[in-house]
Amino acid sequence: MNYHVGMSKTLSTIKSYLIVDDDSIFTGILSRALKRHGIESIIAHSQEEAIIQFNEANPKPEHAVIDLNLNGESGLSLIPKLLNIDPKLKAIVMTGYSSIATTVEAMKLGAINYLCKPADINEIMRAFNDVSSHSISLNAVNLDVQRPSIDRIEWEYIQKALADNDGNISATARSLGMHRRTLQRKLQKKPARS
Repeated sequence: MNYHVGMSKTLSTIKSYLIVDDDSIFTGILSRALKRHGIESIIAHSQEEAIIQFNEANPKPEHAVIDLNLNGESGLSLIPKLLNIDPKLKAIVMTGYSSIATTVEAMKLGAINYLCKPADINEIMRAFNDVSSHSISLNAVNLDVQRPSIDRIEWEYIQKALADNDGNISATARSLGMHRRTLQRKLQKKPARS
């Protein structure tokens, strides 16, 4: 739906998004694309900045696009913090490295959808429109039922452990019984295909 915000529109009728991603190029592109659709946006590059921006916003953004990896921190832990401020917020998580474990975890924490990067503006807007309510059934998550490879299972297990430790690499390495540098090397690799 293309429309432009006219001068007569009141603040209460303007849709707005909170974009939380440490990639300033991505946030700029997404913000400009939303603007072309008549949607205002607030940009944050860290969890702390997102909470401050969200608290100060009046009116509060109705939607949030949150990157899974925020400078080594898990974007998943930001979801409940934002929902505590405004339970009506609809959040989607975006990542370049999707896994079933993190998708399910995002949904449990209150995200309404989960997208893999790169996603264009239409896919992002559709992700918000594809759900009829703030909560989504985990059965609605499109999960691949193929038997995953051992490398894929290891990668998903590491992602789950990372989410359980709020993105803290040192704590994750300790919980997995591996050296921190070994874990960092594994995290830098692309996810194994199923």
